[in-house]
Amino acid sequence: MDQNFKIKMYSFTIDCKEPHELAKFYAKLMNWETNAFDENWAYVYAPGTKQGVYPCLLFQKNPEYVPPVWPEEPEKQQQMAHLDFAVDDLEKAVQHAIECGAKKADKQYSDEWTVMIDPAGHPFCLCKMKNLIESEHFGLL
Repeated sequence: MDQNFKIKMYSFTIDCKEPHELAKFYAKLMNWETNAFDENWAYVYAPGTKQGVYPCLLFQKNPEYVPPVWPEEPEKQQQMAHLDFAVDDLEKAVQHAIECGAKKADKQYSDEWTVMIDPAGHPFCLCKMKNLIESEHFGLL
């Protein structure tokens, strides 16, 4: 395999109708910073990092975006991916997400994580991982 090039994860890109508004939501949720390329693209990134040092969440304007349903239903828009967030206190994290503008999904499947819905309709999970977060091996901000 040719190793004369570099490849690094830059972003996880999320379609939505209002990229700047969704970027504000995730920046508030994670206490990250937000920036924009133009009216069609906005992103959030870890505070104090340079662009590309740490993968960002990139929001792409798609006027035809249709939110997925949760849980999945036949013949309805399906989720293609979702974000998982490690939290040390699930109850406090759920309350914080609600205060930021998320909704708790009506259907839940575990006591170890809570499915939330962001303002654009994307599901994401808050996952109880106190031991992992407090581990010396955990490097996420």
